[in-house]
Amino acid sequence: MSNHLDAIAAHGGKLVNRIASPEQKQEFLSKAETLPRVQLDKRAVSDVEMIAIGGFSPLTGFMNESDYQRVVSQMRLASGIPWSIPVTLSVTEEVANSLQSGDLIRLDNPNGEFIAVLEFAEKYHYDKKQEAIKVYRTDEEKHPGVKVVYNQGSVNIAGDVWLLERSPHTQFPKYQIDPAESRQMFRDKGWKTIVGFQTRNPIHRAHEYIQKCALETVDGLFLHPLVGATKSDDIPADVRMRCYEIMLENYYPDDRVILAINPAAMRYAGPREAIFHALVRKNYGCTHFIVGRDHAGVGDYYGTYDAQHIFDEFEPGELGIMPMKFEHAFYCTRSKQMATSKTSPSKPEERIHLSGTKVREMLRRGESPPAEFSRPEVAAELVRAMQVLIEA
Repeated sequence: MSNHLDAIAAHGGKLVNRIASPEQKQEFLSKAETLPRVQLDKRAVSDVEMIAIGGFSPLTGFMNESDYQRVVSQMRLASGIPWSIPVTLSVTEEVANSLQSGDLIRLDNPNGEFIAVLEFAEKYHYDKKQEAIKVYRTDEEKHPGVKVVYNQGSVNIAGDVWLLERSPHTQFPKYQIDPAESRQMFRDKGWKTIVGFQTRNPIHRAHEYIQKCALETVDGLFLHPLVGATKSDDIPADVRMRCYEIMLENYYPDDRVILAINPAAMRYAGPREAIFHALVRKNYGCTHFIVGRDHAGVGDYYGTYDAQHIFDEFEPGELGIMPMKFEHAFYCTRSKQMATSKTSPSKPEERIHLSGTKVREMLRRGESPPAEFSRPEVAAELVRAMQVLIEA
């Protein structure tokens, strides 16, 4: 079914598909032993996957220099289309020197398995410090996104990619719903307005509150946790997925929510990543996107609501997806419910705020997060999982 029947067009107008046909795959495999090889890290693997399934539409491969430079400096592709995060493949000078324009390059995963090809078009040097400052707003190596940039090769190689095949997700095959499929599901349900929710943490009461506020005004919620590479102290994906399942079973109407995994890796780029996350959800068919407190942030690098303000740097309608901006939610001891400063008359001492960091510390001590933070079934699952991790 064509895109014009969707509630929303893919970014750039057309949903990209870079999954090789069976014939292409055979052709690539027949050349496997003769092709120059580049081994990808986990993040690059998820980038290839996101490009191939259309999650990063309109990108068809790793960025060339003109796209890269304009994205870093102006949050746009060379064509002028908004895009906030560089998606690049970096190699060492030595590897870059061995490649010829027009080469087909074999891309291997960290285990050395052949998963994709790159139609090599261009190579270029880039300024790591400038990328760090522009994209992450800091050049400190302790920032996890900056650290990745500093540790990668000094030359970017560009070109279209082909994923050899779309393999079922090793952990969550049931929730592997790619953009073409999520769009079809929205159509089948008759949803015209869909709000996307990005998370790398288990759902807590503040998340539940803002999701349900959003659900009052749209047809459906696309709960889209990120399961690509994250920081080592983030709660593991399998634990988070069990928590989402528990929440949906007990606390959400089953015909108004779709749970699916987002295979992308976290960049921790704060405001720029909020735009990036919104555009990705647009490609999955969402019309709206929830932006809360310190979206995609880490440490104290970004202001509490910087990720909301950045949407105002684009013309109305230009991004093609509507941000739904929410204040920091808390449990109000006066009204005995979740609220924000927009709806609660309470004083600061009447508000229970718990950060993900505080909760992780409680779990490590074997303490259950309070009911004001987490539903009891979720708290029990988190305590159990954390004890298993500690014992391991």
